[in-house]
Amino acid sequence: SKLDGTVLERMPQPTGWKILVLPYRGKGESKGGIALTKETIDRESLSTVVAYVVKCGPLCYQDKKYGLPWCKEKQWVLIGRYAGARFKLSDGAEVRIINDDEVIATIKNPDDIVSL
Repeated sequence: SKLDGTVLERMPQPTGWKILVLPYRGKGESKGGIALTKETIDRESLSTVVAYVVKCGPLCYQDKKYGLPWCKEKQWVLIGRYAGARFKLSDGAEVRIINDDEVIATIKNPDDIVSL
């Protein structure tokens, strides 16, 4: 049986300078309004460069080379296409743990970024 607690509490806590992110899965339909299959959505989320910051490790951005933190929890960021260690949670959602220096940029709206 699953332990009591929210989904967020059950997610892994990144250690050191690591960041836990959820890759953006998109809206699930094409520009023309056609519903995309689960396989298509999964393939696109595997190579997405957009992610949502869920948790930051205790040492994120502590090195003096950073100045101010590059991102914070509950923020959308751009990351490298295949950055980080990928794994699935018990509910099937894919998450990644990336290094703090793998954040390329912060963004306001994940739909503003189009995958190539």
